Amino acid sequence: MTETARRTGRIAGIGGGLVGWLVFVEFTSGVLQGYYVPLLTDIARYLGVNDADVNWLEAAQLMLSAIAVPVLAKLGDLYGHRRVLLWSAVATALATVSLALATSFPVFLVAWALQGLYVVWLPLQVALIWDRSRRTPGAAGQTRRATGLIVAALQAGAIVGALGGGQIGQSLGDSLGLVLVLPAVLVVGVCLVVAFRVPESEDRTGGTVDATGAALLTVILLVVTGGLSFVRLNEGAAWPWAVIALGVLLVVPFVAYELRQDDPLVDVRVLRRPEMWPVQLTAGLFGVSVLGAQGPLSTYARTDPEVYGYGLGLSTSEVSIVIGAYVVSMLLGASQFARVTRYTSPRTTLIGAATLVGSGYLLLVPFHDTLAQTLACVSIAGLGSGALVAALPAAAAAAAPVGRTAVATGLTNTTKVVGGSFASAAFAIALASGAPALAGGGEGTAGSLSGYLTVWIICGTTALAAAVALVLVPRLAFSDPAVPEIAEDPRA
Repeated sequence: MTETARRTGRIAGIGGGLVGWLVFVEFTSGVLQGYYVPLLTDIARYLGVNDADVNWLEAAQLMLSAIAVPVLAKLGDLYGHRRVLLWSAVATALATVSLALATSFPVFLVAWALQGLYVVWLPLQVALIWDRSRRTPGAAGQTRRATGLIVAALQAGAIVGALGGGQIGQSLGDSLGLVLVLPAVLVVGVCLVVAFRVPESEDRTGGTVDATGAALLTVILLVVTGGLSFVRLNEGAAWPWAVIALGVLLVVPFVAYELRQDDPLVDVRVLRRPEMWPVQLTAGLFGVSVLGAQGPLSTYARTDPEVYGYGLGLSTSEVSIVIGAYVVSMLLGASQFARVTRYTSPRTTLIGAATLVGSGYLLLVPFHDTLAQTLACVSIAGLGSGALVAALPAAAAAAAPVGRTAVATGLTNTTKVVGGSFASAAFAIALASGAPALAGGGEGTAGSLSGYLTVWIICGTTALAAAVALVLVPRLAFSDPAVPEIAEDPRA
């Protein structure tokens, strides 16, 4: 047996096969993330909205996730990570079924937002893995490799979801309800696996859920996202920007309140650690591209260049090729992250990954006219994205104090979805601004080319800003402590 096989076997065996079951859970999460992307244009037409409005689906889902993840992660630390994982899976299953039954945009929007509770699965699983491995030598390395394994499963699921969604959507295009209900079968499987095969974590922390902090965070997100929606509905008006500014200013009393709490929703003291705040900032900036840009990428690929003068003009099944290429590259990035860190360091690898993401999206600005150009650019961005998806939760877990693992890893998801939520709302405004009209004078449904260019520039620059932030992380952060060598006795 090779060293790689032995290492994989040890990781998969953590907690009596825990990681093996979690692979299925995260595979299903990946399917949910990939399955709907090739169908977004079909969903928009079915619900009677245009391409720009698709981004509000993502904005609503990400906003709810930003609120729910820290609360559910804290509940996991208090009452058991497996218990919270199970109930979030049940809620996700109900929302997934509701998507297939919805016939109006508002109902679909609510169901889509509630389905986003699957975002908490990854931090809860990392906490379960850390709980099983932290008493063993090299716990940070084991957690990093196990996280890479389940994130690889996530990316594999996203590939299957993207390709399956495209092909099934093409075959059953006249029965969109049936197409949308199929992922619910896997989510029900997750409920059964977690209920009967995933063991509960052993460590518990004292304290309570910071309900006031959750309420304040909710108000902040609602005010800022509401301001962005007002900008979309009241083009040229100044007052929506004042609403956004108010939401940003509300962060000050929120932070002041959290600092006074013994058991805060967002532990600002942990967040201020030199090895922690760059990770959380990176997660927020990374969320702009990994969560906010998928909708625009899908709708751009479906835009007919013969009608609008830009786009790739792909069918539903062909869009899955673009999404599949992106996710395959993410899979490669996630699976190779732990290997690369053995030759460099986790910090250096994170910097390189963020740089790849920024480079890929900025290259889309001049190179987006053909399928080959688009595939090359998104593949570069995908390599870095996969590494960051795998690295950020593990880095936060390694930097967190005992008893704060789920909160710290959940915070990476919170900041990521906050970044993605704001980006999705901003991208909806950008794509609607200057949207083209059809040659006959009718209103078009495609987003504007200037909007797509704006999306890619924002994604690229935020990723490069994350790389700069990571330079400030201590050089050996997230690494296992060096084991001192025992000097050989000269008398031996």
